[in-house]
Amino acid sequence: MATAQAKAGRREWIGLAVLVMVTLIISMDMTVLSYALPFITADLEPTSSQLLWITDVYAFVLAGLLIPMGTLGDRIGRRRLLMIGAAVFGAASVATALSTSPGMLIGTRAVMGAAGATLMPSTMSLIRNMFHDENERRAAIGMWAAGFSAGGVIGLVAGGALLQYFSWGTVFEINVPIMLLLLILAPLLLPEFRNPAAGRLDLLSTVLAFVAVLPMIWGIKQFAEDGMTWPPVAGVLAGLLFLTVFVLRQRRLADPVIDVRLFRAPAFSAAVVMNVLANFALVGFMFFISQYLQLVLGLRPFTAGLWSLPAAGAAGIGAAVLAPMLAQRFRRAYVAAGGLLVGAAGCLVLAQVGDDSGLAMVVVGQALMTGGIAMVLTLSAELIVSTAPPERAGAAAGLSETGSQFGAALGVAILGSIGTYVYRQQLSGGAPEGVPADSWATARETLGGAVEESRTLSATAADTLVTLARAAFADELRVAALAAAGILVVTAVLAAVLLRNVGASVPGQDPSGGPAGADDTPPVDPDAAAPDGAGTGGDPATHAAQAASGGHLDTGSPVVRIGPESTTPPARPAHPVA
Repeated sequence: MATAQAKAGRREWIGLAVLVMVTLIISMDMTVLSYALPFITADLEPTSSQLLWITDVYAFVLAGLLIPMGTLGDRIGRRRLLMIGAAVFGAASVATALSTSPGMLIGTRAVMGAAGATLMPSTMSLIRNMFHDENERRAAIGMWAAGFSAGGVIGLVAGGALLQYFSWGTVFEINVPIMLLLLILAPLLLPEFRNPAAGRLDLLSTVLAFVAVLPMIWGIKQFAEDGMTWPPVAGVLAGLLFLTVFVLRQRRLADPVIDVRLFRAPAFSAAVVMNVLANFALVGFMFFISQYLQLVLGLRPFTAGLWSLPAAGAAGIGAAVLAPMLAQRFRRAYVAAGGLLVGAAGCLVLAQVGDDSGLAMVVVGQALMTGGIAMVLTLSAELIVSTAPPERAGAAAGLSETGSQFGAALGVAILGSIGTYVYRQQLSGGAPEGVPADSWATARETLGGAVEESRTLSATAADTLVTLARAAFADELRVAALAAAGILVVTAVLAAVLLRNVGASVPGQDPSGGPAGADDTPPVDPDAAAPDGAGTGGDPATHAAQAASGGHLDTGSPVVRIGPESTTPPARPAHPVA
């Protein structure tokens, strides 16, 4: 029977602060570019195609490499991979800031995405090694999730502030001090962990994972911009084909990149589903909020970012405070469903905004939505890394982040397509008096296009065009909000059903989470695998906690765990999951 878990000390909590800062920077880099694009366009003069790649290449490469990099960390050491990624990320940030051509900027942003893919799963999987007490681990993951949720909003505010006084390159240079701090503090504060029983990395599987995720993410994003055309359809179909080949190969390998049998655990499967659908609603709808604040209400980018800060605060409270606190008292099914319903309520508030007023509703609705969803993202991350065996935590973390990217891209594509249809239907009539046909055609495409065209018209015609376009966009936002609310309600039902038995033993296992009739033989001590003997710092209590945890999901009640305990180091099992 598992013994009580050792509590984390000051070293672990300071180390967590470092990991949260890294996560914050990675999340900021997904949004900080948005305000810099006009300055980059004026300076480097990219073509429309190059501008698209400048915007998307970071997220594309990041999503494609998350799973392989998580697996690589399990093999070579998670702290080592984190430090390699930090060095590359910092150097690539400097190169990006100094880019002198669109091609150079695209290349350096791609390198940043590759480095970011080493950082994200490493931070989450290290938390799994640093915090052995379940309540502390849930709180730590909550802080991690809060940093990631807040980073996107902080990126908007920081980008708007920096661009008022400095060149566009500064939005990337702010990464460098954090990466330098990580390189200094990581050897002092973070444990090392690698799986001593891992075989060699299968390069073909790594390539298959990349070519499966990348074209699907690209195709889904293109649906939002170009509609149902052949290139994005071909991208999604190609991704699905490679994904099928990837899964079939993983089932045959003794040392797979992703152990597909992890999905046999209800907690793991439910967490992945919640992660994808919650990000679908959250990120997909944020696309509308930023445009509403700037193009409908006429706020400047920096001001719009400031009004989004309450949402960042709500995300922090939901992820770092409410999720850990409520999960100690109530079943995860209730907490997850409750958070999703709060998010749905926020979407219903957002569905009440008007075309000339609605700032208060946007602030309240966005705060409810992000706060509720942040609770769910914390629970899903905790379930994913806690349910997976410790030696697979890096790969599981990579899968979690890939699910986030996939859900976000899917949300932007589907909600964006719904919104575009509504907007064009509202402007389906003939051009108003005084508005040329070509200006009306441009205005029917996007609200931004309508605002730009209005600057070439007379005052009366411009006012008419902008008024109609803003009213159409408000309708678009309201329909998208209702669609997002529906997605969150459906996800709440799925969470309640799929997580209803979390806390009960897996069939064929005893209540302690191990195989029926087996003793509590501890797994390989992770510290023994650390190249420098780091890990827990030699603390006997922590060593005991590691031996006791053994990959269990310690719920305070019966435990959910996948497969049998590890055996002695020389006997590497053919497969870690029963």
